[in-house]
Amino acid sequence: MEITSAIVIGAGSWGTALAATLALRGLKVQFWGRDAALMAEIAATRKNARYLPDLELPPQVEIVTDAALLRPADMLVFVVPSTGLREAACMIAGTPARGTRVVVSCAKGIEMDTGRRMTQIIAEFFPASALAVLTGPNHAEEVAARLATAAVVACADDEIARQVQACFTLPFFRCYTIEDVTGAEWAGALKNPYAIAAGIARGMKLGDNAIAALVTRALAEMTRLGVAMGGKVETFAGLSGVGDLVATCYSEHSRNHRVGLLLGQGRALEDIVASTRMVAEGVRNTASLHQAARARGIRTPLLDEIHAVLHEGKPPKEGMKALLSRDPRPETD
Repeated sequence: MEITSAIVIGAGSWGTALAATLALRGLKVQFWGRDAALMAEIAATRKNARYLPDLELPPQVEIVTDAALLRPADMLVFVVPSTGLREAACMIAGTPARGTRVVVSCAKGIEMDTGRRMTQIIAEFFPASALAVLTGPNHAEEVAARLATAAVVACADDEIARQVQACFTLPFFRCYTIEDVTGAEWAGALKNPYAIAAGIARGMKLGDNAIAALVTRALAEMTRLGVAMGGKVETFAGLSGVGDLVATCYSEHSRNHRVGLLLGQGRALEDIVASTRMVAEGVRNTASLHQAARARGIRTPLLDEIHAVLHEGKPPKEGMKALLSRDPRPETD
């Protein structure tokens, strides 16, 4: 069954870019965000000046200022920070949008204390809906500019995966499908702390050798943890794994990389977080990921040091020194 209508929840940069992308594909799109003043401004100007000022939303995008006014659609897309997903899903489940046939998660994170993935949270509020994940190396600024982009739709149901894939297939946007929802969600969450580490290395001017080594070891570590949590090895070698990791660790658009860069330059984390409206998922998710790794007894030396820097007050230089002074071991261990 073809998907012809969608609801996009979340008016940040990625939500705005996806609303425009779905409209370009020909879908009728309802677009809602929790900031009523921002949504009213977008409705008046057809632009999200706060997050993507150069993108004009197509006419097919209907700006909704009150969630109660949302109507049922074929597909519901959650594009909110992972820490706000539970609240958003609960609220939207209380609107007419609760009857949506397919729900897609674009949030990248693991819930603190419960260790739940984003689709597991959504399933609590939308038990009758098919669930999918849209993930990969996708910066909103580049998608908004219609630069070449590839993404992955992860879904246990192959037919639903193909239907969602069709919605995100445009001349500049290529979409693949996989069945490994667990691996795709763990990969998307795990790459964020490592992007902060790469930014720290850049801010400390440690050089390309150090950053390349860090990213390579990060891939090994995130694969080890993700597979222990039920993901497949091959998922971490794909777009949702190494692809997203590389983009986030190196790109100027990466919020997590920028947080790390400023930390490496000597800025305090509290000042960095307070200075931007953008949400760097890696800061909060490092705690939940570290908690999950410790609960399973998985060896994660990189994640341990990133957690110590972000949440235990350890100076970045000491964290890097600790990594370099670890006992030698085989690379495949």
